[in-house]
Amino acid sequence: MDSKKSNVNLVVTGLLLGLFMVSLDQTIVSTAMANIIKKLGGMESFIWVYSAYMIAMVVSTPILGKLSDMYGRKRFFLLGLVLFVVGSIMCGTATNMEQLIVYRAIQGIGGGAVMPIVFTIIFDLFPQEKRGKMMGLFGAVFGISSIFGPLLGGTISDGLSWRWIFYINVPIGLLSILFIWMGYRETKQTRKQIIDWTGAILLTAGILCLMFALELGGTDGWAWGSWKIVSLLAASGALLVLFLLAERMAKDPIVNLSLFRSNLFTGSMMVGLLYGGAMMAGATYIPIFVQGVFHQTATQTTTVLIPMMLGSVVSAQIGGRIAGKFRFRDVMIVSALMLTAGLSLLAFAMDTSTSRLIISLYMIVVGLGMGVSFSLLNISTLSSVPPQYKGSASSLIAFFRTIGSALGITVFGVLQKHDFQEQLRDVPNLNPQLAAQIKGGQALLDPAVQAQMGMSPDAVNALLSRLADSIIYVFQWSVILPVIALVFVFLMGRARLSAMPAGAPAAGGGQGRPDASPDNAAGTEPSFHGG
Repeated sequence: MDSKKSNVNLVVTGLLLGLFMVSLDQTIVSTAMANIIKKLGGMESFIWVYSAYMIAMVVSTPILGKLSDMYGRKRFFLLGLVLFVVGSIMCGTATNMEQLIVYRAIQGIGGGAVMPIVFTIIFDLFPQEKRGKMMGLFGAVFGISSIFGPLLGGTISDGLSWRWIFYINVPIGLLSILFIWMGYRETKQTRKQIIDWTGAILLTAGILCLMFALELGGTDGWAWGSWKIVSLLAASGALLVLFLLAERMAKDPIVNLSLFRSNLFTGSMMVGLLYGGAMMAGATYIPIFVQGVFHQTATQTTTVLIPMMLGSVVSAQIGGRIAGKFRFRDVMIVSALMLTAGLSLLAFAMDTSTSRLIISLYMIVVGLGMGVSFSLLNISTLSSVPPQYKGSASSLIAFFRTIGSALGITVFGVLQKHDFQEQLRDVPNLNPQLAAQIKGGQALLDPAVQAQMGMSPDAVNALLSRLADSIIYVFQWSVILPVIALVFVFLMGRARLSAMPAGAPAAGGGQGRPDASPDNAAGTEPSFHGG
């Protein structure tokens, strides 16, 4: 990519709009779901509105990232934007829950192209000394969208119509398409390329089996020990093993396994996986805890995550700006220690008597620890690979984060439900059928459900107290994740983002040399430095 021929302001604006649109859609649906169910029905299947989006994104991300390496960033970024906008329009016109689920999957495929390619284009477009600042800016978009998503979802669905939470993507997406089309110039690829169809099919099938198992496990008719879940997990394992074997023999694999020879690359992937799980603990269970303890409705708790996300926005900016001044490992050590401290405060210093102010302060610490990863892991990942693999590498960090989130919400859900059911055994005179009906306890947060169950206020409070205790139990387990992440942080070695000499051309797209560091003085094979 020839940065001199690109209109940098137009490109950056288009990238920011595209990333904001896709990341916003991960959260905007949550507070609008009640209105969607009222209009479309489908109470028994609404969870797939979220799951279809995430599964489609997980499956498409590594494949589209690789294709962007082969055939160019611009065309696949624009393809992702078009698919996302078309999917949004279709979601807004859905007349039943089944249609909405299918249309959300189309959105997810588009998002699987947009998310990783954004960061690859930034790495191609800017010289090394400016990449950290830009990555911090783009990393902060995740936190901003997490703040505004639930707020916009509730406001738009209550004031206009739930359909407008999807239609709002159309002007944003069209502007992003226009700016990238007009402003971004890319050097054409000339080498002969082969699509690894075998790898793509095996990866897609393996991930689909895994995600279906994670999404369906523990639901009615899909017990974790049932033959259906066991079969899905076994099939996923077998297919992914076949995928790895196929990649070793492929001439141009979807995932180049040699990238994992770099300790910096492998460490970044594993930290992203573990941080993805840790983020889900806070984002999922803090609102439930506040609802139960402070007797607030879901609408009243739409702002409860703001302290955590503000902390994330601030630290994402800081992480990007200091990336060139310190080793990746040193910055991530501070991040992991702060995240461990924040989750420890939620796990061991919080109880049902803790005030909202104190909980907000704990959440800020969690956000400060988490946000650094949004910018720094993208920088460390892209710094560890040659230019021809940057699209694939950027897609893989998004892939590992999403898989970590899916695993985190599943494992924590099982732990919370089990602990809550164990605590119910100590509740005197509790109807066993009622105990089974409330499962993980979230149903207790709905006043209509409380009335339907015919429980007294004292009984409800007793059960909500146990729900809060089960959530604290989840936070206690979540502390393990950043502690394990510290091990992989040390694996990242002494690598850092070193500024190039004044007047040197920007890296990427055939312009200039790859990243150099004190551990890779020659600067010829960055995929193996920093170990």
